[in-house]
Amino acid sequence: MKSMLNIVVFSGAGMSAESGIQTFRDSNGLWENHRIEDVATPQAWQKDPDLVTSFYNERRKSVILAKPNNAHEGVVELEELGDVLVITQNIDDLHERAGSSNVLHLHGNIRLAKSSGPDQEKAYYPINGWKLDNTSVCPDGYRLRPHVVWFGEEVPSYEKAAELLPSADVLIVIGTSLQVYPAAGLLQFATNAQQKFIIDPKADQLDIPSDFIKLNATASDGMSTVIRELKKRNS
Repeated sequence: MKSMLNIVVFSGAGMSAESGIQTFRDSNGLWENHRIEDVATPQAWQKDPDLVTSFYNERRKSVILAKPNNAHEGVVELEELGDVLVITQNIDDLHERAGSSNVLHLHGNIRLAKSSGPDQEKAYYPINGWKLDNTSVCPDGYRLRPHVVWFGEEVPSYEKAAELLPSADVLIVIGTSLQVYPAAGLLQFATNAQQKFIIDPKADQLDIPSDFIKLNATASDGMSTVIRELKKRNS
């Protein structure tokens, strides 16, 4: 029997779309009724923290009501083949709720809050329920904001992800258009991966290196195909 694999799953919004979580690039997506500048930038927080808080409260409510889908459960099934690291651009917690044991959030986790002060990455605070309000403050007295990386902010987990990717034997990219940087640039660090897959309904239209196997499929259908392929190759 072959040795256990190191598998990295790099997931984006398409991973959670089947769970009813809106993406922001689709025509009926998240930003249709909101300007990004008004709800998803540091400047928006400075201008109107109540509006920003309300916007993310609604998003948090939808995340809490959503359930992991077959694709999330497929990622958990991969743990039968080896060590699985999930690097996700998503701010929902569906990977964790499906049972994935090692998840790195590039853009934060909406179920958590953090200080709006200078030491934002010092600590994260679980939000009880779906509402965050103006009475919630950190121990230093700063109002709590969603633990989300906004446009124009650095990605705190980027360096950690870059350090971990070279250990991947298998890389699975799923549900992302690879248009959001710097996160999309992380794929260059998977230098030792011998098997690479990309799952997306429009995979053949994506500008992706030729060593990737392109699967034009939904997240759930694509994950089923990848699981079968990996079990066959590595049995």
